[in-house]
Amino acid sequence: MAQNRTLPEVLGSIVSGIAKCEHVALARIWLLNPGDLCSACRFREECPDQTRCLHLVASAGTSADPDRDHTRTDGTFRRFPLGVRKIGQIAKSGQPLLLAGVHGSEAWIADREWFLHERVQSFAGHPLVFRGEVLGVLAIFDRLLLDAADFEWLRVFADHAAVSIANANAFEEIAFLKERLEEEINYLREEVTAQRGASEIIGDSPALRKMLQQIDLVAPTDATVLITGESGTGKELIARGIHERSPRNGRPLVTVNCGAVPEALFESEFFGHVRGAFTGALRDKAGRFELADGGTLFLDEIGEVPLPMQAKLLRVLQEQEIERVGDTRTRKVNVRILAATNRDLRAEVAAGRFRQDLFYRLSVFPIESPPLRERRDDIPTLAEHFIRTAAKRMNRRPPKLSAAAARELAAQDWPGNVRELQNTIERAVILAQNGPLVFDAPAAPSPKPALENATVFTRTDLKQRERESITAALAQTAGKIFGPDGAAALLHMKPTTLASRIKALGLRRM
Repeated sequence: MAQNRTLPEVLGSIVSGIAKCEHVALARIWLLNPGDLCSACRFREECPDQTRCLHLVASAGTSADPDRDHTRTDGTFRRFPLGVRKIGQIAKSGQPLLLAGVHGSEAWIADREWFLHERVQSFAGHPLVFRGEVLGVLAIFDRLLLDAADFEWLRVFADHAAVSIANANAFEEIAFLKERLEEEINYLREEVTAQRGASEIIGDSPALRKMLQQIDLVAPTDATVLITGESGTGKELIARGIHERSPRNGRPLVTVNCGAVPEALFESEFFGHVRGAFTGALRDKAGRFELADGGTLFLDEIGEVPLPMQAKLLRVLQEQEIERVGDTRTRKVNVRILAATNRDLRAEVAAGRFRQDLFYRLSVFPIESPPLRERRDDIPTLAEHFIRTAAKRMNRRPPKLSAAAARELAAQDWPGNVRELQNTIERAVILAQNGPLVFDAPAAPSPKPALENATVFTRTDLKQRERESITAALAQTAGKIFGPDGAAALLHMKPTTLASRIKALGLRRM
């Protein structure tokens, strides 16, 4: 027993060691666990409150019948309610019990045929007690008449067994906590890497101020928040802002991108799995709910969760209990849920692609992340921030953002929102090479034009349009070509190229 650390190994060594005695017909261990887990329990009607019961966890013995398997733990007597029958009474009272001289006809015997077939003459049961707490019951069915000395020997054995079981439970708990800590550390390392250079919520537009007020209102509570908005509006930053302003900020904010999880792995990713639960499950793994215990779980792209998984997710949100894939142990979790989507979940509910009850459970406090076109006043401030961030990462001096360039950026619709703006600016910083910033901000996507009705311009028309565009740019910049506020920057052209075009078109600088 002392050499084994895992609970199954300890239990197996106890019963197999006792069963090596030729006169022992059967040795069994039941441990106390939460009740009401087995609807088919033989003694369910006798169970007083169905809160705790004895679960058969180890069995071994010798038999005259070669076909009988005494190692099974899923038979008729796999459960005993606390206080019910001899095994339950031993656990409830904490007192041992010796019945010697059994004939097999006694009223308390549930399987008289087995007693007679195995010639059992004695039953002995000891509570497994550790530090005053009853862990379970060790019982043997013996073919000899046991005396007081035999019974005392079994007590000593039961005491050692209780210590070994308690130690095994402690080792399992330590291993579980160690594994969870390692998972949290690995997750936080990934988060730090992913969020390196990520910004706070920046801006002072009315739409942004309204959103920040909503964050401040809901953050101190445990309410579930549904963050909606177009792609690229910073929904994860909103979730991070809620978490950091909440009492849970001492625990991790765990993020799951639901759109990136394969459907077959959803349950494992959310709830974890035990070793051997499926092909490739080589070790126990904690799910995202366990990692977020005591903290916040952010379910990004919640609209991508498949319907079968939505029912399981709803149950966990309501009960705050999970079961790892392949495990029967129920684990309590204390997790606050934040969810985000760029879909219209009401439309998804109407179409039958999203559960209505889950939608209502998630949208206790909805927050909408405004698109960039509704907060144009924030675009110059965001642009300056992204320029500094990109330049620092590239170990360069931040290029200057001209007033004309800032106005041009603010005039764009930015269908990709903040993410598109950041990418555009980073590309401009790369191309600047210590020169002016030249932006290539794409316009919002529009339907393909009907080519048969499109206007056709001749080469002369195109040259005239070019002449007018350059003339207007020179007028706005007082004839200045070079520099961040020159005509070349306004036209997104290299200054040398613009000078060549002015000369070729015969234009005069003002």
